[in-house]
Amino acid sequence: MPQGLCPSLRSYGRSAISQELRGKWRGAGHRPPRCVRKWFSREGGGSARLTLSAALGGGASESGAGCSMPTSFTVVPVEAQGEERQRGGQQREEEDEGDERDRGTGDGIARESSPFINCAELGRGNMYEGKNMALFEEEMDSNPMVSSLLNKLANYTNLTQGVVEHEADEDSKRKEVKGPRMGTFIGVYLPCLQNILGVILFLRLTWIVGTAGVLESFIIVFMCCACTMLTAISMSAIATNGVVPAGGSYYMISRSLGPEFGGAVGLCFYLGTTFAGAMYILGTIEILLTYISPSAAIFKVADVGEETEAMLNNMRVYGTCIVILMAIVVFVGVKYVNKLALVFLACVILSIIAIYAGVIKTAFDPPHFPICLLGNRTLSKRSFDVCAKFTESNNETKTTPLWHLFCDSSLLNATCDDYFSLNNVTEIQGIPGIMSGVLTDNLWSAYSEKGSIVEKKDQPSVAGSEESKMGGLPYVFTDITTYFTMLVGIYFPSVTGIMAGSNRSGDLKDAQKSIPTGTILAISTTSFIYLSCIVLFGACIEGVILRDKFGEAVNGNLVVGTLAWPSPWVIVIGSFFSTCGAGLQSLTGAPRLLQAIARDGIVPFIQIFGHGKANGEPTWALLLTVGICEIGILIASLDSVAPILSMFFLMCYMFVNLACAVQTLLRTPNWRPRFKYYHWPQLLVLLNLDNEQLVKHPRLLSFTSQLKAGKGLTIVGSVLQGIYLDKCTETQKAEENVKALMGVEKTKGFCQIVVSPNFRDGISYLIQSAGLGGMKHNTVLMAWPQSWKQTENRFSWKNFVDTVRETTSAQQALLVAKNIDLFPTNQERFTEGNIDVWWIVHDGGMLMLLPFLLRQHKVWRKCKMRIFTVAQMDDNSIQMKKDLQMFLYHLRLNAQVEVVEMFENDISAFTYEKTLMMEQRSQMLKQMQLSKNEREREIQSITDESQDSIRRKSYSSPLSIVQDAQALLTNDYQEEEAQLIHDKNTASRSAPAVEASVAAAVPEKVQMTWTKEKFVAEKHKNKDSNVSGFKDIFNMKPEWENLNQSNVRRMHTAVKLNGVVLNKSQHAQLVLLNMPGPPKNRKGDENYMEFLEVLTEGLDRVLLVRGSGREVITIYS
Repeated sequence: MPQGLCPSLRSYGRSAISQELRGKWRGAGHRPPRCVRKWFSREGGGSARLTLSAALGGGASESGAGCSMPTSFTVVPVEAQGEERQRGGQQREEEDEGDERDRGTGDGIARESSPFINCAELGRGNMYEGKNMALFEEEMDSNPMVSSLLNKLANYTNLTQGVVEHEADEDSKRKEVKGPRMGTFIGVYLPCLQNILGVILFLRLTWIVGTAGVLESFIIVFMCCACTMLTAISMSAIATNGVVPAGGSYYMISRSLGPEFGGAVGLCFYLGTTFAGAMYILGTIEILLTYISPSAAIFKVADVGEETEAMLNNMRVYGTCIVILMAIVVFVGVKYVNKLALVFLACVILSIIAIYAGVIKTAFDPPHFPICLLGNRTLSKRSFDVCAKFTESNNETKTTPLWHLFCDSSLLNATCDDYFSLNNVTEIQGIPGIMSGVLTDNLWSAYSEKGSIVEKKDQPSVAGSEESKMGGLPYVFTDITTYFTMLVGIYFPSVTGIMAGSNRSGDLKDAQKSIPTGTILAISTTSFIYLSCIVLFGACIEGVILRDKFGEAVNGNLVVGTLAWPSPWVIVIGSFFSTCGAGLQSLTGAPRLLQAIARDGIVPFIQIFGHGKANGEPTWALLLTVGICEIGILIASLDSVAPILSMFFLMCYMFVNLACAVQTLLRTPNWRPRFKYYHWPQLLVLLNLDNEQLVKHPRLLSFTSQLKAGKGLTIVGSVLQGIYLDKCTETQKAEENVKALMGVEKTKGFCQIVVSPNFRDGISYLIQSAGLGGMKHNTVLMAWPQSWKQTENRFSWKNFVDTVRETTSAQQALLVAKNIDLFPTNQERFTEGNIDVWWIVHDGGMLMLLPFLLRQHKVWRKCKMRIFTVAQMDDNSIQMKKDLQMFLYHLRLNAQVEVVEMFENDISAFTYEKTLMMEQRSQMLKQMQLSKNEREREIQSITDESQDSIRRKSYSSPLSIVQDAQALLTNDYQEEEAQLIHDKNTASRSAPAVEASVAAAVPEKVQMTWTKEKFVAEKHKNKDSNVSGFKDIFNMKPEWENLNQSNVRRMHTAVKLNGVVLNKSQHAQLVLLNMPGPPKNRKGDENYMEFLEVLTEGLDRVLLVRGSGREVITIYS
């Protein structure tokens, strides 16, 4: 790669490559070099333009670099092209790098990529540059840096694509004009208002008030509104249970509550929405044929008493025609339906305003709507216009059309109906006004049987003959039998529509905020409207008019329209368009809902309805929806369809509320609303036992109970070394001791003791086989092996590293508690302090989850959470902090965020010294892994050849010498290591420390085995000088340049991170830190332990966290 090319590109800011260069590169058969491609991918687009003039001859590819390109370049801004051409000079640059970042770092094992990072190469060049993150670099293909994760979540354009593809992508982004994102008022509040207020308000609410009375009507409305309010609260919990996906209520519910609940709710919601469409269409036809144009009826009334049958047939014919017409509109121009939504909403709002204006007007000028009563019976004025039996004209008494309806002739001596003859005809005011006191008459219910006459209470009347036939007489009859629950079923659809806001989730700026606020506000508003209308209707309108469902007593006018100002036609026209729009909205939304359910594959036999047109329109689902809607239309009665609709919506709301309540009580893993947070990992706790089969670290179980808070599965396991037949008694004793401690620490779970010939295999058996079926652990908790440097420790560094590898292979998370004996007991309480999370790489989110689980326990409840992440030199730390805060908001986490800048600098002398000491110790540990038999054989050989000399001296046996040497060396290195860690400056200046730090030999020259010559040379030395003597024997003094540079870089990462963590979190109650993975090359296992020691040095309580790679916490539910 030519030197200076990328810096030159960067110096010009944002730019795009010219067509000239692309043509030249293509002509030479080359791709742009990775540096150029990656820079343009990151920086692409802008005002400045560059021309890269290339001499295409000799464009050989560089072996191993994977980058073929011309070898001669000139980087010229467009503005300077003329000057540059005049000069004619070209800047010759040579390639000096093989682009190591092109090389893969994997070990050939497929890894599960994070759901957040779709591209495995995302920012890989940035990830692997430099030395700061060398400790994590081997796993960055699966565990990306936090900055890369946040960039991806923030939709940054840092895609690894070619120059041509990137320019096309940028051009398309420039052309794309993103629609405005809606807020709470426009996006949620108004749509909910439109869907809740509708046909029942205009056509049935006055009748419900008149039938049930003001008090019982108030109870009905309050019950229904309370039901929807509770459901809205549950919907709010769902909406705050992660990022709300675009796709409407079904997606939101199913992705939060799971496919089972989601499918049940979705199907009920679909059927309810479909029958709602039928109800709105029937309401439209009723308004048309009853109040707008009664003459448009196809089926005319031939005989008395056939009015109902004729009306139902008209409903069926007109309803079928309208549903077909609406289906065509939805199929062809669904966008026009959405555009007309505001028009329909305006009709609803104007109609409601007209009602309130009419109520105010009745206080001083009630409208003139007289009602004709015969005795206490209400008369229908469709067949007569004069409310009297006869009239006086020119001193002549004439009978009226009303007389003709009750008598067999127009003569005064005609035979008339008995009730007509005994009672007088009176006329009363239908709307006496809000100040009339009619409210007291309308407080109580007036339920009746089907076919009963609507009668005015407390009106004097004389009962006629029971045998008199009422058929064919102009009374106002009730068309159905009424009772409380039936009225609830008819009214309930008027409060549905609360999910209209969540249906627009993809168009909202902040769905998690807008959906709860807008929905609850809309329900509050509509509840106020309904409850106030009940009181106002009861206070303004006469009871017999309220019970007159179709307005027959007021010349066929819409009852609520008689109250409206300035004209009843405001309500009639407004309600007509409102019901039309609601029907169209139902036929638009229901097919898409069915399509979403079908595509999820929840119900196999409906999967065919997941297909549609090429543009995604649900053709087959629309056909099924129209078919189901036609069933409702054939029923033909709004009062019969409404209860069916109510049942579906009640079941839908029941599932939503039940699911939220049960999951809150059970604290299931996928239920994490913003105001609650529950997700309990299933733990396998690995304990160490002493010789008495007692637990070495009881506080590990204390920490387990604090982490679990009594929820979820816990398996406590340990390993006894030996053969089970010989260890049976010890196994039982160990199990009793562990169970007793579990009882004391209130750890709920199971105990499992495994006997194995070696400790290493026993741990492996537990990781693989502990638990049963679904009751298996997904997380392993263990204590840090404090004595890992002692080879006699059965849980040595080798066992620990192998355990880390096995949990990774088993896709299980690993928690390692360092300094576990300093962790609090269950009786302690932290009254203040912080739980600090150092989020370096993303490996599944377990690191973010654990502090919230701990804070559920009373020990940690008052601790605050702080999240730290590290910004590299190329990262924008300010933007990272904003993105991280938004990410935490979507995760429903409340924490203080801080981005720590960690710039690259030269590796310090302390790091080199630390690496020298580590490699020195590494070589010593390797040699000390000789088997006991080999060592004894060597010692025996030395003893045989030097037997006489040994007898003459008073030294200890050769074996003792070797053991003393090992112990002294170990102690010596531990002391020097502690000195270096605790005082870096002193370590760098101290002569003994420096001498010890360079006392490591090149591996090829190191001779760690005792020989006869070494023993004879040292046997006469004084015992007090053993330490310095043995140091001289090993003679480990390599130069710094002979060190393994990979180890130097990793040590640099550990030292730098440790310094940063100590600076911020030294006084934190608990520090959680990403645990780097062990090296892929097993030869460096002992160095891995040293890296972790340096990384956590100086911290009191540390929890190293290594995720499984699977997401346990997401921005979605």
